[in-house]
Amino acid sequence: METGRTTVDGRFELIEPLGSGGMGTVWRAYDLALHREVALKEVRPAEGDVKQRERVLREARALARINHRNVVAIHHIVDTPAEQFPWIVMELVRGRSLSDHLALGPMHPMRAAQIGRGLLAGLRAAHAVGVLHRDIKPANVLMREDDSPVLTDFGIAAMEGNDGLTSTGVVIGSLDYLAPERLAGIEGNPASDLWSLGMLLFTAVEGYQPMHRETSVATLAAIMQGTVPPARHAGPLSQTLQALLVTDPDYRPPADVVDNLLAHAAQGSIAPVQGPRPPAAATHRAAPVRTSSPGRRGILIGASVLVVAAAATAAVLVWPKSGAGNTLEAQPSTTAPVQPGDTATDDTDTVSAAPTSAARGKQVTGTLLTPDGIRTAITALEQATGGQQFTETTIYPSYVNTGAPVRNQPKLYDEYTYRDGKGSRTGPGGQLSTKTVALRSINWDNLPALLDAADAQLGVPNPTMRYIIIDPAWTFNDDRPTIRVYLTDDYGGAYLAADTDGTVVTVMPRK
Repeated sequence: METGRTTVDGRFELIEPLGSGGMGTVWRAYDLALHREVALKEVRPAEGDVKQRERVLREARALARINHRNVVAIHHIVDTPAEQFPWIVMELVRGRSLSDHLALGPMHPMRAAQIGRGLLAGLRAAHAVGVLHRDIKPANVLMREDDSPVLTDFGIAAMEGNDGLTSTGVVIGSLDYLAPERLAGIEGNPASDLWSLGMLLFTAVEGYQPMHRETSVATLAAIMQGTVPPARHAGPLSQTLQALLVTDPDYRPPADVVDNLLAHAAQGSIAPVQGPRPPAAATHRAAPVRTSSPGRRGILIGASVLVVAAAATAAVLVWPKSGAGNTLEAQPSTTAPVQPGDTATDDTDTVSAAPTSAARGKQVTGTLLTPDGIRTAITALEQATGGQQFTETTIYPSYVNTGAPVRNQPKLYDEYTYRDGKGSRTGPGGQLSTKTVALRSINWDNLPALLDAADAQLGVPNPTMRYIIIDPAWTFNDDRPTIRVYLTDDYGGAYLAADTDGTVVTVMPRK
């Protein structure tokens, strides 16, 4: 059937653009041969850039090495004389980017830790085959329907045994998330990806990027100095952030230790100190890809040279450097010391629950996860905001995080929380880019039945955490307001989604 749409290679019919940036556009497309939708990456080379084709092929080859659920899959590459430049055909991930989610406000540390574990799993799969991502940031993470993360955009990845395509002394990547050692000319260390992961998690829970400054030069100086402010809302995730955000990559823990820290944070707990093991420098550098001299301390960014002395003035408990022994000890760190009250350890709740309705009822009764509890919270939030419309709202057993349009400025929103019987404003949110929903319009009397359905259908027999997300316009429910009920444990999470009248529309159980 003729549709009038542009077709690439006589096979891939372009439907609509999904997003674009400086390098090109990603399209939603239809594979006429296999009758499925795919993502098609169109790359627009900059004028005079003779290496663009090689970069596209490198991204495709990097993705082809990795086979992991948390890394976007590549299907095909179009590289024919009929096309001006190659096209990459990839898995179509049906979901919004992590940056879109964070635009609605900071994320609960338990949820951020769960997302961090997924990203770390994808990174470990990439590092195991000699691929370093080098551009980890919220915009390069997509969230699947089941709330699991997918790492995308390997356009500047480095691969073992592959010569670099950038000029000597030039560092590529998103400046705010760049590891300090890369500015010092040290490339090829998987620990650099872990720094970027730590920056992503800090940004997710704190609501701002700690290294960003008004100018690029000031940002560069902040990164090289390496002092990260204390995380005030990270709760149990603070331990992971302290371990990752250290200037010297040899002091960052190996990936398996990071995974253990994140697993505990996802449960709302702190990981115990581990026993003796090889230091990070000996275990973490799988498949190194060095592209410049470790001794460089000057770095060329575009046409500018900035030389900054790295400084480390604080000490926290981090993994030991090579030769430092096999126990956790105080080492130079980029993270400022955590003072009493700096971390909101009371922001998390660990709820053990059996899969039966009776057991669940004993634990949920008296918390916010009841019809009366949620209605009480809504009333307090309406009083605090002066309105009835709210952005994406997350309801935990003991508190609520949400946002609401600013009075007389409907295109902006503020962030609010409900805790201990009181609704209060926590700070400015930013520009309001999504719909809002009247939480009062939801029939909360259906909540017990939804919790029972989650127990029966999600395959999480002993959840350590329950929470609810209200999405004002969920993409996978025709942009209608949707209730998502989550159950999580040590092995991940699962959820079901329902309309505001309680009708279940999607069940995403544990596979």
